[in-house]
Amino acid sequence: MFKVAFLVACMALAATSVQADKKIVCYFGSWAVYRPGNGKVDVNDIDPRLCTHMIYSFIGINTDGSIRIIDPWADLSDGGGKNGFGKFVSLSKQSSNTKAMVAIGGWNEGSSKFSQVVGNPGTRFRFVQNAVNFLRQYNFNGLDIDWEYPNQRGGQPADRQNFVALLRELKEAFSKYGYILSVAVGATEKSASLSYIINQVVSNVDFVNLMTYDMNGAWNNFAGFNAPLYASSREQGEQAKLNVDSSVRYWLSHGAPADKLILGIPSYGRAFTLANPNNNDVGAPTTGPAAAGPYTGEAGMLGYNEICEYLRQGGWNVRRESQQHVPYAVKGNQWIGYDDVQSVREKCEYANRMGLGGGMMWSVETDDFRGTCGQKYPLLNVMNSVLRGGAPAPGPNPPPSWKPTTPPSAPPTRPTPPSTSICNKEGYVRDPQDCSTFYYCQNVNGQYTKYTYHCPAGLAFDPKINGCNYRENVAGC
Repeated sequence: MFKVAFLVACMALAATSVQADKKIVCYFGSWAVYRPGNGKVDVNDIDPRLCTHMIYSFIGINTDGSIRIIDPWADLSDGGGKNGFGKFVSLSKQSSNTKAMVAIGGWNEGSSKFSQVVGNPGTRFRFVQNAVNFLRQYNFNGLDIDWEYPNQRGGQPADRQNFVALLRELKEAFSKYGYILSVAVGATEKSASLSYIINQVVSNVDFVNLMTYDMNGAWNNFAGFNAPLYASSREQGEQAKLNVDSSVRYWLSHGAPADKLILGIPSYGRAFTLANPNNNDVGAPTTGPAAAGPYTGEAGMLGYNEICEYLRQGGWNVRRESQQHVPYAVKGNQWIGYDDVQSVREKCEYANRMGLGGGMMWSVETDDFRGTCGQKYPLLNVMNSVLRGGAPAPGPNPPPSWKPTTPPSAPPTRPTPPSTSICNKEGYVRDPQDCSTFYYCQNVNGQYTKYTYHCPAGLAFDPKINGCNYRENVAGC
């Protein structure tokens, strides 16, 4: 029996070693520093322990291959500016496992300038050199290429091969300095098939951020989810491919190693105005976007921080779509499809099952970063819980015995007959009097045997993850 318990502990530790390598990629939309009220964020509001990679968004590209700082007042310290670059890099140094990167491009930057730059070998070479110089000047650890999208939106068919050439040249130049190279990509089959030679893209970067969101929105004439995990049985054709699972499987089937794919998770929802408030199920006819939120100010899009405040105010009917594993909320003619703690947990569990390299959030400033509705960064915290074993990426001085999850490697105490109040089913259970003590209850011929374990100092057993977690993150401790 002791061998069985020891094997269980070893298996848990083996799973932990995999989780410890998972990435948590946190995009930061720098324009949020101008938002009003509770939506206004400063770089220093980011908790770097919750991210293995923080990505500052965005810088721009010019047709001559030079790099453009889009908002000098927000990004630089010159003339009394907000010094976003400097704060961001300094913030990452508070967490030894966290890298500070910068993203170039984005939706508003478009595609045509990228297409012109990469299509000319000389201009492409200049861009590569400018990228290296930019990272050196501002002390970033790497660059994220967010070209939306090759061979679309003003691009050309040659973009697909030229994009690979760009990544290959960046990879070679970055290797001399140890810089990280990642890409943000259109994830769905419809977009990816137009834009990428997938196996060649993936082989030339450190990781790929799958933008597995914006599957539906106000551009439709029906209410649909921003980022459903699976297809619904009511969907057909291309619509049935607009979900996380279909996108991930498409990339895997075209040669992407699972451990290089980072699953994108949105901290915002897509919202609609219903044509008829009494017809408010998924797929109901709509007349356009829902009203803009108080912080993001964009019709048809609401940050999770805005959504959770709406729900606290009352009057919303919240439902969960059982096939697609995401919630939606309805009030009058307003309909919001979004992600919450439960759906984020399920997506991260999916990422683990599929062997993916981790999770990415777009974007941290629309999580509940102030904790207005409860815990600060609830979505980002649950990502850490599932993907990295329950605790944020450690700071510079973690406890000497710290592990992302336990049971610890030390053997448990000898098995003892349990009281019925402790063991009533097989598995782990926390001591009701001592949060740092937990047990493994083993059913042997209808009788339970209890093995006792202890969390390292400063940690408590978290039944949500069946492992030890920072005490402040464990309910009831």
